Amino acid sequence: MSLISLDEEKESRNVEVGTDNPERRWYVVHTYSGYENKVKANLEKRVASMNMENQIFQVLIPEEDEVEYKGGQKKVTKKRIFPGYVLVEMIMTDDSWVTVRHTPGVTGFVGSGTKPIPLQPHEVQKILKHMGMLETKPKIDVEVGEYVRVKSGPFENFEGMVKEILADRGKLRVNISMFGRETPVELDYEQVEKL
Repeated sequence: MSLISLDEEKESRNVEVGTDNPERRWYVVHTYSGYENKVKANLEKRVASMNMENQIFQVLIPEEDEVEYKGGQKKVTKKRIFPGYVLVEMIMTDDSWVTVRHTPGVTGFVGSGTKPIPLQPHEVQKILKHMGMLETKPKIDVEVGEYVRVKSGPFENFEGMVKEILADRGKLRVNISMFGRETPVELDYEQVEKL
């Protein structure tokens, strides 16, 4: 089980990405455009009032931070990634379906015909990562002094020795031999492979 903390609407909560229960899946719910917040609030109230906490776990509006500069001032606003859609983590039963489907503002589930289709785990991971809710720090299995080959970028196919690992930024400083001399370059973890 993986927990990711996020700061949403000035309150702290946890978003669970994976669980031990295979029936617990993420579904996409279609709403009237502009009603996503209202649907989220209404659905959370219905879940509590109908004692559905053991079947409907989380309601999430896919949003990302959008940075604007106006008059020299930085302004960060939330932008909907999928306007008109809300993600719901739930166990699909007749009761949970009715609870979600009859929430004011909900027009239906995304799926074929009347059968809702759950998102695949990799799709959920991708959406949460895009929202900045998953902090993924790439892992690297090289150490200072080891040799690597550059896989991509302007230095592709060059080889060099790792001089420094910048773990907080996901980068390496590598001395690459170019034109008969050592040239230090900064590369992302994904750009190199161990020799």
